[in-house]
Amino acid sequence: MREGGHASLLRLGANESTFGPSPKAVEAMASELPRISWYGDPESYDLRCALAARHQCAIDNICVGAGIDDLMGLAVRAFMSPGDVALTTRGTYPTFSFHVTGFGGILETVPYRQDGLLDVDALIRRANELRPAIVYVANPDNPSGTLLPGSELVRLFEALPQESLLFLDEAYDDFVEQSDAFPALLHPRLLRVRTFSKAYGMAGARIGYVIATPRNVTTFQKIRLHYGVNRNAQIGALAALGDTAFHRYVVQEVAKGRQDYYDLAASLGRGYLRSWTNFVCIDFESNERATAVMNQLLARGVFVRKPGAPPLDRYVRISVGTPAERAEFAVRLRALLAGTAA
Repeated sequence: MREGGHASLLRLGANESTFGPSPKAVEAMASELPRISWYGDPESYDLRCALAARHQCAIDNICVGAGIDDLMGLAVRAFMSPGDVALTTRGTYPTFSFHVTGFGGILETVPYRQDGLLDVDALIRRANELRPAIVYVANPDNPSGTLLPGSELVRLFEALPQESLLFLDEAYDDFVEQSDAFPALLHPRLLRVRTFSKAYGMAGARIGYVIATPRNVTTFQKIRLHYGVNRNAQIGALAALGDTAFHRYVVQEVAKGRQDYYDLAASLGRGYLRSWTNFVCIDFESNERATAVMNQLLARGVFVRKPGAPPLDRYVRISVGTPAERAEFAVRLRALLAGTAA
């Protein structure tokens, strides 16, 4: 808004939930605001109990942090030493890479497949060559939105060297049918992270959690900032977990929104990547064209983003908005493309 001189933006670039948080979560947080002078529970005990019940594990398998980004930093500090190698896909969610570089690790990458999927064979091959401390995988992936079936993730995990830990970022798992998901596995070489930022609509509260073995959770507990999780975020997350009807509503609305974007792309003669997230990537044939569309949309008050690495850099990524926001986006995109063609 500052850069473009806009009074407001059609905000479809950050993959936030335009459907907001659960009303029950808002009510719970609002009722506790007078006690914001208190610290939050440093153990997040009530929330961990609820999460353990949801995932059918023990409380000792759960550690709560200030979002997945916080947990990434803790994992790099805990399970890598300076000079150790981490392996990921070039162009996937970048924050893990920032932590690796910032804490003195060596980042190695493999490219996406041409169809936008993570390349399991390339990851296995490079992992066995490099023997990395951590292999990072986002599934569903950001920025592509694509999903590796659970069987492919199991194949990757089982093929990794015994010294390599798999960091599985499941930020968008709420939008995945459980039959397609990675099995509920607890293993010393596996960290699974989830968030309240997407389907639960609490991105600004900064709260997420890791599912891991008790030993690995104990390691996180030793080094995390014990009052680093916002008290109201703990309260809101606990209430949101109990509002299954609202969660189901959001997941259903996001599915409708993805279909609207598929239909829009098809009507414009554009390809797209089928998504298992709350965003869709639409194909504009080249990096230059996609960048121009993104910038021209911003000039028209529409905030979207695009992947930066090939082969995905030909796409523009649009978060699922409300029905009204999706309709307005379609109007502005059509006007832009019509003007470009003219």
